[in-house]
Amino acid sequence: MELFEQMIQHTSVRNFLAKKIPEAVKEKLVTAAKSASSSHFIQAYSLIEVKDPEKLMAIENISNARGYTDTGAYYVFVTDLNKHAQVLNQAKQDLTPLRTVESLVVAIVDATISAQTMATYAESIDLGICYIGGLRNDLFRVKELLNLPELTYPIFGLTVGYPAKKNEVKPRIPLAGTLNIDSYQKLTPETLTKYDEIMASYYANRSSNQQNGNWSDTILQHFHQILRPDTSEFLKEQGFRL
Repeated sequence: MELFEQMIQHTSVRNFLAKKIPEAVKEKLVTAAKSASSSHFIQAYSLIEVKDPEKLMAIENISNARGYTDTGAYYVFVTDLNKHAQVLNQAKQDLTPLRTVESLVVAIVDATISAQTMATYAESIDLGICYIGGLRNDLFRVKELLNLPELTYPIFGLTVGYPAKKNEVKPRIPLAGTLNIDSYQKLTPETLTKYDEIMASYYANRSSNQQNGNWSDTILQHFHQILRPDTSEFLKEQGFRL
């Protein structure tokens, strides 16, 4: 498929065949991921492929995501400044610059770009993907399961596999509500109303999990309470100074 068409047809896959990905293909997936852009080439991330069935089940329970971890392959993307701490320790250099919010943001960006590069390659060879942010529902347990050291932070899982079924593509916010020229511009009421109408039609007519609602309803539901309040505590325990 032509690359642009492939990209705009992206949809998260939630139904996978019980079929493992060959090692040679997984090697290409990881090679694609680590070929991604990186701020100042610090490469502040690591990937953990979880194969152990007990760990996969534990992560599935933490994520409240059934059937995602027992698919083609499951990766945890970890922001990783521990490897850089090793370099600084060898040089007897202060670790304070690694502990800042800016360093954490850089690591999150690096890891996310890496994951999306893997996802794009996966879809180019007819695999499907789903990001699983529910991994962060119990960061302390994930740290224990994966033996994560200081200055690391597991930001999401990425399951990759052979799609049993693909959902319809969700309509995105219109270009007028996304692209700004020269300065930030708020969504206009007209743009938001039109988009809510589009999403209401999508939710009501999609082939599975039909529901009443629109984009604004989704946002109100998602942000009606503080999510994962222990994230700050976890990051402090990992050595970051927020």
